[in-house]
Amino acid sequence: MSPETLQAFVLAAELGSFSAAARRMGKAQSAVSTAIANLEIDCGLQLFDRSGRSPALTKAGREMLPHAHGILLGQREFSAKAASMAEGVEDSLCLAVEQGLNQAPLLEALRGFAEAFPHVAVEILSAGPNDTAALLKEGRADLGLMTEQESYPEGFQFRGVGHTVAVPVCGRDHPLAALGPLAHRDLRAHRQLVLQSRSQEARWLIGEAYSASLWCAESPGMIIELLRQGLGWAELPLPAVQPHLDSGALVRLRYGFQQSDALAGIDVVWTSQRVLGQAGQWLQQHLLRLPQEAWRG
Repeated sequence: MSPETLQAFVLAAELGSFSAAARRMGKAQSAVSTAIANLEIDCGLQLFDRSGRSPALTKAGREMLPHAHGILLGQREFSAKAASMAEGVEDSLCLAVEQGLNQAPLLEALRGFAEAFPHVAVEILSAGPNDTAALLKEGRADLGLMTEQESYPEGFQFRGVGHTVAVPVCGRDHPLAALGPLAHRDLRAHRQLVLQSRSQEARWLIGEAYSASLWCAESPGMIIELLRQGLGWAELPLPAVQPHLDSGALVRLRYGFQQSDALAGIDVVWTSQRVLGQAGQWLQQHLLRLPQEAWRG
């Protein structure tokens, strides 16, 4: 069972036809059909039902598909690891970090990184919600730190490292600041400022949209400035707003319908197509080993 045969099986299952899989692989349809037929013979299983207009996975095919994915992923990881070992220490490393996350754990990791790899140049990109994933997909960044999303594109790998707290806030002179526990109707009556990705592929919001009147920005800093001008209320990561709460410029709101803080997971993200050298692997592993409570701020 060669990786190419398993790839034909996976692509045919995901794209819904042997011809689409062949186009993706740059091969003739007959080559893909033969590869899948030989795979079925080797397995002793019928993986596709060919009685309809398009091939459909059988029960056995559906059960075997995750295993094929796992083998292909393992092969990519093996190749990436071998390339990394052969490459040694890279000259530079690009890290994409979502704005609003607690920076303290990252700074701790970077202090150790600077000592371990003093000659590796580091570039840190400040990304909006979900833009970290786009930067990795484009090959612009080697490693990412971002709030979790429900699913990642194929080839992405991630590990949850902690959580950040999202809290509702407004300016000290905003009408909501003078109210007690807030009902949904109170929130709907005022403009809500929301974090949103600039990516056209994802309309990603931090928190939930309660108001019919929304203003969007990709930067927590921009939203904080709008809040200070009394132009609305927002749900933002606590590390981003804590200094402004401490100074009294912003006020933390209380929901009458929610008894606990909203938590958003934080993921370290990378891709199997992007080879991490020794320096990148060091930073990746250091971030993964940090205690989860460190990220809450």
